[in-house]
Amino acid sequence: MKALIVYDSEFGNTKQIAEAIAAGIENCTADVMHVGEINPGNLDGVGLLVVGSPTRAFRPTNGIVRFLDSLSDGVINDIAVAAFDTRIASEDIKRKFFRFIVDSGGYAANPIAEKLRKKGGILVLPPEGFFVEGEKGPLKDGETARAKAWAKLVCHA
Repeated sequence: MKALIVYDSEFGNTKQIAEAIAAGIENCTADVMHVGEINPGNLDGVGLLVVGSPTRAFRPTNGIVRFLDSLSDGVINDIAVAAFDTRIASEDIKRKFFRFIVDSGGYAANPIAEKLRKKGGILVLPPEGFFVEGEKGPLKDGETARAKAWAKLVCHA
């Protein structure tokens, strides 16, 4: 099976997670592409599409939103899909008010997964978040290993 991991990254953290996911995918060829490089032909023959974004203002980046909106009807019908994001853990937000705002507003992975599902993809696992230390990162210890392990679950779901 051919897998495609599409990501956007502002500080390099989401790119690191996308690469770790590709490294964890077993028994298939996995390509990792920045959302700005993708074209419709890259989806030919894909059996697994994984899309990830940093969480910016409770949502995916504009590049990921444009990519998802540009998917033609039927292009990902019956394709296995999964979504991930990078985010600050709510327990790392010191002020209760801001923690409440983040917990209420949500993260990027959920709207990505919902859009993939609405476009015809088969969501194989719930959306996943990977944690960064602060707005610019770096990734928390162990997150690339957790991304590799998550990729194995995605492949076997």
